[in-house]
Amino acid sequence: MARFTRCGNRGPLRNARCAAVVLAGVFALSSPPVCAEPNTAIPNFAPDSMTGWLKGPGDEFLQPESGPGPIKSDPAHPYVSNAVARQETVKIADLANPILQPWAREQMRKANEEVLAGKVGFTARARCWPHGVPGFLLYPVHPIIFIQTPKEVVMTWGQDFQLRRVHLNVPHSANPKPSWYGESVGHYENGDTLVVDTIGMNDRTYVDNYRTPHTTQLHVIERFRLVNGEELEVNVRVEDPGAFTMPWNAVQRYKRDRRPAEVPLHEMVCAENNGDHFNQSLYPIPQADKPDF
Repeated sequence: MARFTRCGNRGPLRNARCAAVVLAGVFALSSPPVCAEPNTAIPNFAPDSMTGWLKGPGDEFLQPESGPGPIKSDPAHPYVSNAVARQETVKIADLANPILQPWAREQMRKANEEVLAGKVGFTARARCWPHGVPGFLLYPVHPIIFIQTPKEVVMTWGQDFQLRRVHLNVPHSANPKPSWYGESVGHYENGDTLVVDTIGMNDRTYVDNYRTPHTTQLHVIERFRLVNGEELEVNVRVEDPGAFTMPWNAVQRYKRDRRPAEVPLHEMVCAENNGDHFNQSLYPIPQADKPDF
């Protein structure tokens, strides 16, 4: 398979520059992909320059209708978002979820104890780290914006220009180099769904905001589907035998967002004046001594 230029794979400090390239309409593909059937209907995630997709309050996955699901809050320490309450509560993971391998449960137990002792829990968006996959679906407050072309789909989140690229109608590389957002390939189905298959992720991100770890064996399949034209539903399947005892599923839902303060996409610099000013032992903002490409 040919090599592709992926802005989102080049490290968090390159995203703003890459996003500008994408928005200018320059997509650096070195060879044409296998084409879809002509005149195939596809869902239009970007009908105009004033449409983004905003998830509901909080920054958690929704549970599937049945079967194993994502980590949620410990019943003894329920999480409440500041979007629906005056004061947000801390995130303490429910370690009774059977999906966790023993080493992952132990790592999360230590993280829970640190937060209960007063340490500020890590979230990727607060410290300007890439969220990875499927964590990209947890970005709150600002909308996700889609750019669709015949060869690829680009998804970006306004704050810090976190960026994903999905290459259409091509197979995965034989051995993709691990990266922040991995290698995503996709195709359209049934006129209303985009199916995205992602592998090749590094192990430096968390699956969610409960600090659930994963390994480089992580494999994620997402199904983005338009519902009634004004809603977007994403069904997620997660497999990682290195971190989880079984595959599990999750759901995310968005509503169309046309707020002038958020769209069209505009620059928002996450790392600006975002240091540990009150000595709270915050997770460091990513910095690069040399390019990671």
